[in-house]
Amino acid sequence: MQLVGLASRWSGRVFRSALTVLFLVALADPPRAQDAGQGGGEAAVERGSYIFQAAGCLGCHSDKKGGGQALAGGRALVTPFGTFYTPNITPDPRTGIGAWREQDFIAALRHGTSPEGVAYYPAFPYPSYSGMTDADLRDLFAYLMAQPPVTQQNRAHELGFPYNLRFTLRIWQALFFEPAVFEPEPGQDADWNRGAYLVRHLGHCGECHSPRGFLGAVDSAQELAGNPAGPEGAKVPNLSPGPGGLSDWSESDIAYALKTGITPDGDFLSDAMGEVIDNTTSRLTDADLAAISKYLKGLPPRSTP
Repeated sequence: MQLVGLASRWSGRVFRSALTVLFLVALADPPRAQDAGQGGGEAAVERGSYIFQAAGCLGCHSDKKGGGQALAGGRALVTPFGTFYTPNITPDPRTGIGAWREQDFIAALRHGTSPEGVAYYPAFPYPSYSGMTDADLRDLFAYLMAQPPVTQQNRAHELGFPYNLRFTLRIWQALFFEPAVFEPEPGQDADWNRGAYLVRHLGHCGECHSPRGFLGAVDSAQELAGNPAGPEGAKVPNLSPGPGGLSDWSESDIAYALKTGITPDGDFLSDAMGEVIDNTTSRLTDADLAAISKYLKGLPPRSTP
């Protein structure tokens, strides 16, 4: 849910390796047009529940291996720059986000800044979340505020110089980040645009499945073509219908794999993707899975880097 500095000694190899920190964290359910203007309260919490479950927030913000409580943070993200620890996002007012206003939460996901105006490391994938609608952000905030508060201090990141110089994040944002809410693409139908919204923003699939430049920015021209330097150093597969990608998969194959974790050849998706399926895609509606599949099959074929 972290990149820093532009020191001259940084090599392209280091930046590619550093992308590990950018990959863990979310999917959601943007409201249809008729949902706009719906009230808050229990209805917002219920809608936010779907967003939360689909987003996989639980996996990133809970230190399950360390026996931590849900959403209290502390999960370690080990990178070549050091170790980052995910924050407490329970509504505890002192150690979590209980003192945040709704506009603070929206600013964090849309602009990548804390309530104090400090830039976040992009391990928190706000470059993707920035496209979320205000309605989705409000509903997700309502759901989080309805969860049990847990008092647990956030653990400081363990970063070496110059990666611990947070002011350089503003430089990175100026170079590679521009906040923008998703706009449906003219000429595409509602299902394709729904899939685009889920894949590009809520699911932030490109954070893992797209190659990056040597400063760590996603190569938009190679969207979802795969990444040779993914989480924990693992190679992340091509999701385009190109060679080495999903060219032999049908839309129903994709939807079934996202629901069950079973590939067309009977293999099982595991490791990082297995966690995504458990916490996110298996919890999506069939309509959303179909929309994602349609979007992926409609991408330009791209060769795996």
